[in-house]
Parts: sequence; structure tokens; C-alpha cells
Amino acid sequence: MTSTLTQDSIVPVSLKSAETDPQGFADALGRSFREYGFAVIKDHSVDTGVIGRALADTKAFFALPEEVKRSYHVPGGGGARGYTPFGIEIAKGAKERDLKEFWHRGRDLPAGHKYESYMPANIPVKEVEGFDISTKALYEALDEMGAILLTAIARHLGLAERWFEKTVDQGNSVLRLLHYPPIEGTPGGVRAGAHEDINVITLLLGAEEAGLQVKTRSGEWLPIQPPEGALVVNVGDMLQRLTNNVLPSTTHRVVNPSAERMKFPRYSTPFFLHFNPDFMIETLPGCISDENPNRYPVPITAHDYLDERLREIGLK
Repeated sequence: MTSTLTQDSIVPVSLKSAETDPQGFADALGRSFREYGFAVIKDHSVDTGVIGRALADTKAFFALPEEVKRSYHVPGGGGARGYTPFGIEIAKGAKERDLKEFWHRGRDLPAGHKYESYMPANIPVKEVEGFDISTKALYEALDEMGAILLTAIARHLGLAERWFEKTVDQGNSVLRLLHYPPIEGTPGGVRAGAHEDINVITLLLGAEEAGLQVKTRSGEWLPIQPPEGALVVNVGDMLQRLTNNVLPSTTHRVVNPSAERMKFPRYSTPFFLHFNPDFMIETLPGCISDENPNRYPVPITAHDYLDERLREIGLK
């Protein structure tokens, strides 16, 4: 049985230091990833106005009647775009479904784009004025922020600074608008069961309600309590695979609140940054050694890997 630590020991890293000491920032970020699979970034460059408008529109969408929200659900679409109703997603290996509903927005592609078959078109929402504009702005801001962080990760790994640039510039990245409704009674499941993310890195803006926990190497659950306005970033399975587990994709969860907070909903807006669909995930030579032999000798495309994992979590 695992216990829960009472304090957050993940030391925040300031993005401002990347300007004056890029190697120092990269290595501080890398150390946090190597130890926890997570990092906390303060002084990030995502505009607070962009965040606020998207969050307000997110709350307005989830306040719509159930039948209206369900009209935006795409059966058989794997949750790639639009609305996924409450109680559908399940963590790999879990018995109970997560206590959440969510909306997915992806990259806008021009007609005839080579990745058109991999990325469905975004679904416009007519009931919430500004929803499409505000969520697109947040998507683009987090996409830009992700590129900055990947530059630091490349530097930490001893790669060319722009190594990741052409691997994610048209990636199948997704902005997830999450709503965990108030909890009544004693539910069988939790808001988000213990899982690892599928993608390269995840960027998560601070939620108003607590609940996010990461599993440490010792098996304890560490609450993630970032400073106000900070960005939480974690390694996904694709980056773990690319780096031969040098940068680990760590198990995390969102637990149910205390009795006095159960009546409050929880909203969060994770951005799942993905490789381009045809990028071949092949172990970096610099991450292979006698002490750490290649765990993933068979390469796989980002799309095939994503498809495989979506089936495991019940979205396909």
C-alpha cells in the first residue's frame, strides 16, 4: 500500500533563467524529469488573458445541457475531436471509469494536407460565443511553449538545439478541456485513475482545485502543488521510449477531493504535445549504454503507437 507525501518537493524552475543560462535551465529541467518525470515551470510566457478566456469558455461549454454536449460527441472517433461524455475513459488496467468529461481540440490543417487522414477537423461550437477562438488561441500558445521546452530538453540530452523542431512542427497535438463534476455520494472510481501519458510532453496549467499526484520512485504519492500561475510539465511515453527511459513517463492520478470540497467542480486544460504522425520513434543512440541497453529495439511510428494506446484506454 502506498502512502501520500504531505509536501511538494518538486522545485520550480524559472523560464527567465533560460535567457541568461540556457544550459543551466536545461539541466535543471532535465534533473527534475529524471527524478520525477515532472517539472514545474514558473515565469512562463503563456499569456494570462489567453488562459482566462479559454477557461471561461470551457466552463460555459460544460454548463450546457447534457443533450447539447452529447450532440458534439463523435461515435467511433476515438475522442480525437469534440466531446467525450462522462464515464467513458478508463486508465489502463483500471476497473472503474474516470469521473470526468472532456473536449478535444487539435491542429487546424489546410485542405489536402498530407496529415489530413490522421487529424480530423476541429468541431465548431455554436452555443458558446468565442469558444472556437479562445481555445484555438490557448492551443497555439501552449504549442509554442512546448517548442521552447523541447529546445531545452534537446540541449539537456546533448542533441542539436533544434533537434525536435521538425519532429513536432505538425504534430498530432491535442488540447484537452477537462471537467470533473462535483461528486455526490461515494463513487467507485476517482477523477482520473493512475496512468501515464501517451505523448511526448504534457503541459498543464494550474487547476483551481487540488488533486493531481505523481508516484515517486519509492512508491509514495506526491501531491503536485505548483505556485499560482505556474505550468506543470511531464514526460509522456513517446519521449520515454525515445530516450530509452532516461526521461521517465511517471504514473500520476487525480484523486477525489476531501468531503468539504466534493461539491466543487475541477477544471484543467492539459496540452498533449505529439510527434508528427509519421515520425519514427527510434531509441536515441546517446541514451543506450552497457548499463542501459536498448529497451525498444523495434521502432514504431508515432501514429501507430498512439492508435495502440488509445485502444488500451477505451477511446477506440
